[in-house]
Amino acid sequence: MKNQVQLISYVDRLGGGNIAALQALLRGPLQGLFGGVHLLPFYHPIDGSDAGFDPIDHTRVDARLGDWASVSALTQDVDVMADVIVNHMSSQSPQFLDYSARGSESAHDGLFLTLDAVFPQGATERDLLAIYRPRPGLPFTMATLGNGQRRLLWTTFTAQQVDIDVQHPQGRAYLSGILRTLAAAGIRMVRLDAVGYAIKKAGASCFMMPETFAFIDAFAAEARALGIEVLVEIHAYHRRQIEIAERVDWVYDFALPPLALHALFFGSAAPLKRWIAIRPNNALTVLDTHDGIGVIDIGADVADRAGSPGLVPPAELDLLVELIHENSGGQSRQATGAAASNLDLYQVNCSFYDALGRDDAAYLAARAIQFWLPGVPQVYYVGLLAGHNDMALLARSGVGRDINRHHYSADEIAADLQRPVVRALCGLIRLRNSHPAFGGEFVLEPSPDDRLLLAWQHQTADGVLHEARLAVDLVERVALLEYSLPVAPVAPVAPVAPGAPGEPVEGAAAGQAGHAGPRRRLRLDAAADFSG
Repeated sequence: MKNQVQLISYVDRLGGGNIAALQALLRGPLQGLFGGVHLLPFYHPIDGSDAGFDPIDHTRVDARLGDWASVSALTQDVDVMADVIVNHMSSQSPQFLDYSARGSESAHDGLFLTLDAVFPQGATERDLLAIYRPRPGLPFTMATLGNGQRRLLWTTFTAQQVDIDVQHPQGRAYLSGILRTLAAAGIRMVRLDAVGYAIKKAGASCFMMPETFAFIDAFAAEARALGIEVLVEIHAYHRRQIEIAERVDWVYDFALPPLALHALFFGSAAPLKRWIAIRPNNALTVLDTHDGIGVIDIGADVADRAGSPGLVPPAELDLLVELIHENSGGQSRQATGAAASNLDLYQVNCSFYDALGRDDAAYLAARAIQFWLPGVPQVYYVGLLAGHNDMALLARSGVGRDINRHHYSADEIAADLQRPVVRALCGLIRLRNSHPAFGGEFVLEPSPDDRLLLAWQHQTADGVLHEARLAVDLVERVALLEYSLPVAPVAPVAPVAPGAPGEPVEGAAAGQAGHAGPRRRLRLDAAADFSG
């Protein structure tokens, strides 16, 4: 996978078109911004009960978006990541409809997980209370099948998303078929959605158990044999994430979004610095995704709050959530928790730009922190355009996460790309993609808690020292960049007035290894000019 910024997007919500239209957008107005794209579910259909995460047919591209040839064509331009929805499939899938109609006589009888498949001797109250679930209630749905049989189906998320038995031969064959289809289309990275819940075991939490790791190991080995890397998507206690990262290709740094907000809200990088010191480097860094802003990732372990404290104290975590609500004018409160359906209790639903009160300098500082940390950065399509909360979509759907899933028209994209904050973000993305320093070594430099200093250095074989340094004043909520020149142009060249923040300065300090050309210093705000 390229060490360049990636885009996260629904195909139809960025420009309203199909896969070919998205490819044209990446070749046109977004050219040079992204080395890869995570296509959120594009399977049949994209408009189920959970925005494509409940596929009827996981091996079929929704015809409104294109076909596998369209996907394959896109992979010729950028790395493409796709989701493998490991845990469940739609209750409208052909497999489930056949099972519903014929019950135990169906060829798919073993594919779907029922209560008695995990608890053949029955479940005690203790057994049921031990099950971890991110939403209220128990993960079961009572269903009367077409043949009159009544079954308790395992449904971790919604009644329309029926869990499959990934250890049954039919479950394994189903997932293998998906992998082969994706590999044939040229996809070289998959995200295992909801994999933490995939294995169920009587008397256990049914979440990220040793058996779950064994399943991930086997699945990843099968994927690697097809030339596919695996990203494991888990919201969990931060030390659990470190353990997971040791065993997989890639994980998300889900602790970063709330920690970046915490640093900018509280004027202190102390918790963020503690995380930087221990975080895994095989991470995809994000500030926003199609889901909400997670808070469980920096809180105490729910299984042992006293013995396993979080990265921030509980009172500060609670205040962090309240400050998001305040900054968004109460909009995020309308989309979070009991206020809206189909939600994870540990997430706040809000665009990241609105979570920061639409403060351009603070937003760009957060992006700079994301881009300067080791790993591969991903930018969500709403975040790319510094998007606002979509209250109209929330009102229509009643689904909290839709507040951050706006449908952009081509005209909106064109207009937003001209906004100063978006132009500055695009310049920052191009710098991150092109500067040689990011291929070298990372250093968290010592600083007071109200400052954050991040630096990269890379010395080439010819002795040239490339450097890129980020200094964030968390009280003033502004970032300063300093990077060596020359680098590949990151924007149309424009003259820099003498004495301006972008004026080249002297090279490397005396005694520094290697030799460097001039450097550039730049205040990162909506007026930032990356030309030159």
